[in-house]
Amino acid sequence: MDVNGTVAEGFEPVREAFARNFAALGDRGAAVTVYRDGHRVVDLWAGTRDVDGTEPWQHGTAQIVRSATKGVAAAVVLLLAQRGLLDLDAPVASHWPAYKARGKEHTRVRHLLAHRAGVPVLDRPLTPAEAADPDIAAAAVAAQTPVWRPGTDHGYHAQTYSWLTGELVRRVTGRTLGAWIADEIARPLDLDLWVGLPPEQAGRVGRVAQVEAPPAPGGLRTRPKRAVVEAYADPDSVTRRAFAAITPMPDENDPAYRAAVLPASNGIATADGLARFYAALIGEVDGVRLFTPETAAQARAQHSAGPDRVLVVNTRFGLGYMLHGPASPLLSPDSFGHPGRGGALGFADPEAGIAFGYVTNGFRTSVTADARAQALVRAVRAAVDA
Repeated sequence: MDVNGTVAEGFEPVREAFARNFAALGDRGAAVTVYRDGHRVVDLWAGTRDVDGTEPWQHGTAQIVRSATKGVAAAVVLLLAQRGLLDLDAPVASHWPAYKARGKEHTRVRHLLAHRAGVPVLDRPLTPAEAADPDIAAAAVAAQTPVWRPGTDHGYHAQTYSWLTGELVRRVTGRTLGAWIADEIARPLDLDLWVGLPPEQAGRVGRVAQVEAPPAPGGLRTRPKRAVVEAYADPDSVTRRAFAAITPMPDENDPAYRAAVLPASNGIATADGLARFYAALIGEVDGVRLFTPETAAQARAQHSAGPDRVLVVNTRFGLGYMLHGPASPLLSPDSFGHPGRGGALGFADPEAGIAFGYVTNGFRTSVTADARAQALVRAVRAAVDA
């Protein structure tokens, strides 16, 4: 597999790991970009634009990044707080009066970001068309009875995060969250990153699909815990209901889905767009910085930890960002970011000055730890530590 692009001196291990992802881990089309101290040090791409096609991946090819979008959505809420336009400790209902229904009157803005709102499910799932209608979706989530008392526990709001953050931003700013990102984040930083894909950009985006991971060496496969398997298999579980808040599952290659504004799941970006975004959260990029040091510290401060009511494994969240476990050898304790289920990953490591973006057209069944992304993160860590 020919790998295109450049790496700065010392980051050669990332090129090697990226090539191995195609040779041994079954990647079909992907890109990875790394910034250090606001400067691009890795910019690589390879394979085909479409998971089932032959057209080569080009510099600037974009892909849907699924839940990696959540990290971008969280930045919007935090930036509004940074600008004094909302208070993270204020009740959500102070901006969105209908939200106080069914015992949600004490839900705080920070509860939405930290997956503590208690509404990861909808009693009546939305169709893809309803999910894309901000009025219908906001009314549905506002009317939902919480699964737990808001603020007392945490569980991944896989789909409802779209409407929780989206409606809050719309109430505060009068703009959709996607429009706010375009105006206040993507344009100043010249990012190839969209939540609500403009029609003129559609030709840059590849087709995606679920693909099987190759067998592990020796034919062994890592098996999830029984409790996780059972939770995903039970149609009445909070887990299944959370991921099925949009039913039937949308076609991620449908132009209508890509044009919708769903901040939980349908952001589209290049690897550079994702990495450059995170670089601007922790430092200056071509004269632009998004977070103040204080906001960056808030973003990565632990707000939720322990057994996740939805994912049925231990998770840790800051304000909208996943935090790695204390025993992880891959990142410094201050790192924060968000994966996209089965593929994409974006994160920042302030201690090392590193910002990372990986996008792919082949999704796997993993939720939070894709082997291809993790191999690249290990290579970045090796380069930084060398």
